[in-house]
Formats: sequence, structure tokens, C-alpha cells
Amino acid sequence: MSRALKDHPDINTDTKKAVNELASKLKYQPNAVALSLKNSRSNTIGIMIPEIVHYFFSSVISGIEDVASQKGYTVIICQSNEKFAREVSNAKTLLSHRVDGILISISKETNSFDHFVNLQEGGIPLVFFDRIAPGISADLVITDDIDASYNATRHLIETGCKRIAHFAGPQGLVISRDRLQGYLNALTEAGLPIDKRLIIEADTFEKARNTVGHMLDAGNVPDGIFAVNDMTAIGAMQTIQKRGYKIPDQISIVGFSDGYLSGITDPHLSSVDQHGYEMGTTAAEMLFHRILSDEDEYVPEVKVLRADLIVRGSSEKE
Repeated sequence: MSRALKDHPDINTDTKKAVNELASKLKYQPNAVALSLKNSRSNTIGIMIPEIVHYFFSSVISGIEDVASQKGYTVIICQSNEKFAREVSNAKTLLSHRVDGILISISKETNSFDHFVNLQEGGIPLVFFDRIAPGISADLVITDDIDASYNATRHLIETGCKRIAHFAGPQGLVISRDRLQGYLNALTEAGLPIDKRLIIEADTFEKARNTVGHMLDAGNVPDGIFAVNDMTAIGAMQTIQKRGYKIPDQISIVGFSDGYLSGITDPHLSSVDQHGYEMGTTAAEMLFHRILSDEDEYVPEVKVLRADLIVRGSSEKE
């Protein structure tokens, strides 16, 4: 029966037709488990992400799923909710499901990578995207965060800002350190002083709202803010506007990731477009190359994607 369904040349046309008609009538579906045992593959890949609600990660997932569908693979999505313990549990779950490979963006809390080593020792190829695990020998797809953050900060400088705050992410993450470095590079190049009071870890909507309130109360008023992500930028915008400051006339703001919310704020939010869908397709193609390749020698590959600054009303002064 299986050979007839697969259009095998040794099966005559009438038999193929009869078998296909019967399969359709009985709503036959191939047994995925049996096929995986026969082929030594599960035809399933895993995705480990911090949070699925973020526009950036949902865009990445769309890219991954499109590539996986073309390859005939299904996808299991696990989110850590930014918790290290949950991430470790997700790794064990995917290992038990015999996935053929995993695409990973680590949580904020992750500072030990033994669970990734265990996956590799189990023969599972890994590709890290956006948030990587330093020291793990694996393929990477990343944004040029230093360059992107430099360009965002330089844009604020070019519009006349001189006291630019950076609402940073946790410095345990490579992306957070790189975005801070790009900000510092732009200030140094422009000859502007680096004021540590203007560099604050605030990478969520609520943290940004509270941080801006404290800064304004203390008289530590910036004329520009470069935020590590869009939700942080939007949180800052809300408090600034409630306090009666005008954006961008008095305080300009630039975010990072360019999600759909950047187009519905008032004014619209300037932001760095990370091209999440492209990151997803690129990472997926790299993973399938590892899964389907017969190469004996493993040389990790790094692909760096350029990000683009999209200038909108929150920083575009007349």
C-alpha cells in the first residue's frame, strides 16, 4: 500500500488508483512515529524562545515555520517566559520528543549552558538566534547590534540631542552589552560626555515608566532616549507625555525591533528594524543544512544580519 501511495514505478497504474481511492475514503494518514523510527528522524524541530507575545519573536517563528513547512517538518514551540528553570525543562522536553534540531534564543536569566551541551551530546544540532549562548559551539544568526545601536544614537545626536539616556537590557545578555556599546561609541565619536546617570537597566514597559518618572522627579531630564526595545520606548513615551513633555520637541525617543506598535503610537515610534522574519528563515535554513547534511566535519557558522533604522515622528523634528 505504501509503495502505491508513493507512486512507486513498480506498481501498475490501476492498482495505484485503487489504493489512493481507498486511502482517501478511509482518510488514511501515515504513522509519523513509525516513519520517524524507519528514517531515524522525527521530522520535527523545536524552537526555544523567551516569550511568544513579542512581535519580534513571533516574526521569527513565522519565518521558521515557513521554511519547516517547505521541508515537510512540524515545529514544537517552547517559551521560557524569561526563566532559566523553564528553559532547562523545555530542553529536556524537546530531547524526549526526539526532535531533529532546535532553534534557540536564551532567557534573561540564563547564565549556565549545560542543558545546551546535553542536547548537543544527544546528537541534536542547535542554531542560536538573536540571544546567543557564549562559549557554545553552534551556528549563530545575529543582528549587528553594535552598528544598529550606534546608528540609532547617532540619529538622535544629529537631531540636536546632547543628553541621551540609554534604557538598557540585562548585561548578562550579549545583545544588551552590544547595544550599550553602540550607544557609547556614538557618544564618544560625537565628543559627548558619558553620564552614568543616563544609563539605566529598564527593558520592560513598566520599568521604563517608573524609570522616567524617577528621572524627571530628580531633575535628570534627558533630551533623547535610546531604548533597548520598543516596549521600553513606549513605556517611556507614556510617562513623558503624562508629565507634559512634548515628543520629539523636548525629548526624542528611538526603540529597537520595529514591531507593529511602533506604527500606532502618537507620535509614531522611530525604531530599529531587526527583520525578524528574515532572521527566522535564515536560522531555519542553517538548521536544516545541519540536519540533512552528510558532512563529517562541523565548523560553526555565524551569519550577521544588518538592521535598519526607521525614522518616524518620535525623533523626527521639524
